[in-house]
Amino acid sequence: MLNFIYRYIKTTQYIALLLLLPSCTVLQWRDSDEEIKTAFQDLEIPTKITYFEIDSLNLKIRTQHIESNNNKINLLFLHGSPSSLSAWDGYLKDTTLLKQANVHAVDRPGYGYSNFGKELPEIEPQATAISKLINHYKLENVITIGASYGGPLAARVAVINHKVKGVIMISPAIDPNQEKAIWGSKFTQYKLTRWLVPRGYRVAGDEKTIHAAEMAKIDDQWNKVTVPVIHIHGNADDLVPYTNIEYTQEKFPNIEIVTTPNTGHEISWARPELIKPSIYKMIETIQTSNP
Repeated sequence: MLNFIYRYIKTTQYIALLLLLPSCTVLQWRDSDEEIKTAFQDLEIPTKITYFEIDSLNLKIRTQHIESNNNKINLLFLHGSPSSLSAWDGYLKDTTLLKQANVHAVDRPGYGYSNFGKELPEIEPQATAISKLINHYKLENVITIGASYGGPLAARVAVINHKVKGVIMISPAIDPNQEKAIWGSKFTQYKLTRWLVPRGYRVAGDEKTIHAAEMAKIDDQWNKVTVPVIHIHGNADDLVPYTNIEYTQEKFPNIEIVTTPNTGHEISWARPELIKPSIYKMIETIQTSNP
């Protein structure tokens, strides 16, 4: 009885919090095209935003590009959930990095302005969509960089597209046996409460609900990723366990583990200074092997 009362109180508190929000806009985790263009114009960084349509998936993917004719390496950033391409601002606004590579940040399906709120939770169609995007924009010497859910997605794209020459996974949720259930995501699965949840969180909840099963489907295929892989993980990550490194060490034939001490799951967007050295290292590796 006490357990039931506790759950009832927690549920009521959660719903009340959602109802008190002035607008679900505050939890959409996205910037409009104009907001992005204005921010980068103020920094005098030329950027463009494009939309790539995939009719077979009824999907339109938004991508932000910053390119130079002198750069031969293409960095492709894939965010976690809930999030959007704006999570990578700390990288896209780094003029030192922009001198070394073209950068492309993607709104994953269901987030940002890529069919916002319409879930595509399975990893295989997402990887197919990103592969098609790479081909559509004729990107060569690609390094896929993914955080959290975007980590295994970045690696999966490397399996199906030979233009990917390197992979960087940041705090990747990749081991199906270590996938942690998040209590709040249950509200995205109940008809009674789903409508109360901001759309970005609904998509995240749908992904989270099936993520372990999705990872289990491709558990035996990571040995197909023969390009260099760097796995970066905080050893104090309380959302995606640090011990995921044991899984990737076992599964990937060409991997380097980078531990960031006393850091949690937020390192991809909150601590880009911890990530950039590995990006520079991967760029150098690709340049050396593809002169």
